[in-house]
Amino acid sequence: MKPGTKPFAPPIDPFVRPLFPELIRGAFLSRPNRFVVRCATADGLVTAYLPNPGRLWELLLPGRTVYLVRKPADGAGSLTHMAVAVERGGNPLLLHTHLNNAVAAALLGQRRIPGLENAEVVRAEAKVDRSRFDFLLTRNGRPFYLEVKSCTLVGRQIAMFPDAVTARGRRHMEELAALNRGGTPCGLLFLVHWPGTRFFLPDYHTDLAFAQTFAAVREDLLIKAVSLSWRPDLSLRREVRDVTILWETLDREARDSGSYLMLLRLPRAVTAEVGSLGGIALAAGFYFYVGSAKTALARRLERHLQKNTTRRWHIDYLKVHADRTTAIPVRSGDPLEHELAAAVGAIADGAVPAFGASDCNCPSHLFYFAADPLRNQVFIDLLLRFRIDRLEKRIPGFGK
Repeated sequence: MKPGTKPFAPPIDPFVRPLFPELIRGAFLSRPNRFVVRCATADGLVTAYLPNPGRLWELLLPGRTVYLVRKPADGAGSLTHMAVAVERGGNPLLLHTHLNNAVAAALLGQRRIPGLENAEVVRAEAKVDRSRFDFLLTRNGRPFYLEVKSCTLVGRQIAMFPDAVTARGRRHMEELAALNRGGTPCGLLFLVHWPGTRFFLPDYHTDLAFAQTFAAVREDLLIKAVSLSWRPDLSLRREVRDVTILWETLDREARDSGSYLMLLRLPRAVTAEVGSLGGIALAAGFYFYVGSAKTALARRLERHLQKNTTRRWHIDYLKVHADRTTAIPVRSGDPLEHELAAAVGAIADGAVPAFGASDCNCPSHLFYFAADPLRNQVFIDLLLRFRIDRLEKRIPGFGK
C-alpha cells in the first residue's frame, strides 16, 4: 500500500455481531419470481425481496425456515421485507449475495483465508480497463486481484458452484487469467455457506462451460474455497475450513455426456399418440422422462426443449402437450440412466408402461407426479444424491 493511503476498513465484522439487529423467521411458501419469496410468519403472510438470482431448488422448499429482515423505510422498491438466509439441517445458509463481499473483506482483514493470510485489501470494486473485480489486494508486495463467489449448492460434504448458468462468472475467470498471464497475479475465492463442506467442484451439470473454463485456468489463478458456519443470529462462528478442490473428479466427470431428466407439465389431461405405443391417456400433472446421451448431451437437451421437432423419440410425442419443460442434466463418466430411472420410479406417483424403454429392460422411463417434484424434498434429495453425493465414493481415501 502506498504511504499515506487510508487502510481499507471492512464494512462489517460478522464474528463480533450479527449481520442484522433483528431477524424474523418465516416458513417458505413460494417464489413468484427470481427475486421475490412469500413466507408465512407469526404476523401473517410476508412477500419479501430475495437478493439472490440462483435456482436454489435444494433450499427453497415448502416449510423451510427463511430468515427475514425489515427493509429501511426509505429503501428502494415496494417490498417491506428482505430474505437473507434459509435454514438447512438446523444451520442457516446466507442467501444475501450482496453481503458476500463484505464477509470476504472481514475474513481477509482478519487473515482467516488459508493461502491469503499475507494479503491486505486495498479497495473493493477494483476497475481494470472495462472489467471490475471484487477486490484489489496487495500480496507479497504486489497487486493481486480477487473475485469472490457465494456458494450455497451443497450435498453432504461436497459443494458446487454455480447453481444457474453464469456467463459473467466464466468471463471473470478468463479476464483474471489473462491478467495473470500479463504479470499481475489474481485469484478466485468461493465462500461456501455450509459448515459440513470438505470438498468443492464447479457445477458441470448446470454450467459445463463454466466448469471447463475453471479447469483450464487452474494454473493461472489461485483458486480457493472455504466453508463458513453461521449461528442462528447470523453471526459467524470462528472456524473457517479450507476446502479441497476435486480436480481429478472434475477431469473425469465434466463432459458433454451422461444422463438427464426432462420435466414436463401437462396443464390438462390428454390422450397422446406415441408411435408404436399407440394412444396413451395422460392425467394433468408433472412427468419426468429419464434418458441419456453418450455424446452431445447439451445438443440433445436443446432438441428436447424445442416443442416442434421430428418425432424420433417417445418424448417427442409428449412434449407438444406440455406448457412447461425443464432439462436437468446429470453429467457423468458412469452409465446412470437405468439406475436413475429406477430411483425416480420408486418415488413417483405412477409410471407410463414401456414409455422410453424400448431398448432396455426397464418397465418405463416416464414417471408421473401429481405435484411439482422440484418442490418435493424426497425428489430433491434424489437429485443431490445423483449429482453430488455419489461422487464421495470416488474420492481416494474417502467415502469407503
